[in-house]
Amino acid sequence: MRVLTIIHQDDAGPGVFAAVPGAELVRWNADREPAPAVDGLDAALILGAAANVEDTEANPWMVDDLRVVAELLERGVPTLGVCLGAQLVAKAAGGAVERASEPEIGWYEVALEGEAANDPLVGALPERFMSFQWHSYVAAPPAGSVTLARSEHCLQAFRLDGAPVWGIQFHAEVSAADATSWTWHYDHDPDAVAMGLDAEALRAENDRRMAGWNELGRGLFARFLAHSRQRA
Repeated sequence: MRVLTIIHQDDAGPGVFAAVPGAELVRWNADREPAPAVDGLDAALILGAAANVEDTEANPWMVDDLRVVAELLERGVPTLGVCLGAQLVAKAAGGAVERASEPEIGWYEVALEGEAANDPLVGALPERFMSFQWHSYVAAPPAGSVTLARSEHCLQAFRLDGAPVWGIQFHAEVSAADATSWTWHYDHDPDAVAMGLDAEALRAENDRRMAGWNELGRGLFARFLAHSRQRA
């Protein structure tokens, strides 16, 4: 099956999702390549970046990005948005993107809620789990969307009503290499600097938690592919 994989920066690719068998990831670097046609796709994966959906002046490519995401939703293509990807899904579906009450950078507990137990993607996750996060903005999906998980500070997972479309705020895809890159360059993020991020402590926590986190991420993406394959 062919999965359009929308990438917005070089160190925020599909990560461990790329190791899950059964799919051809058709990559589109949205920040520097023309928008692709969406014909013949079985699913879509929309990844993260250190960009804000609302800031199209600084990121003019976001206009085409939103247009492609809206077309995917209109066509009913099974879609999974991660971090910025979740925010793009929310915006394209008629929702909004908001500044978080406070940034979440590092490891944070997420709790399932609402209809999560019956959800084909997140239903297999633990009721509570530690997750890798790096964001200052959050998705506010349109009314009627199904809430699936939250952290102390924000919505962490949702599904659009009546559609095979999910958004997750946590970085289930992140590889150890990408997490190391983000942590090493944390001073490029004003919010990470402002919160006094301890990069050495975060690197150590990444080392302790990443293997288990990557297993969880591969399982989540495998379920997304299986669900998409059934619909196809």
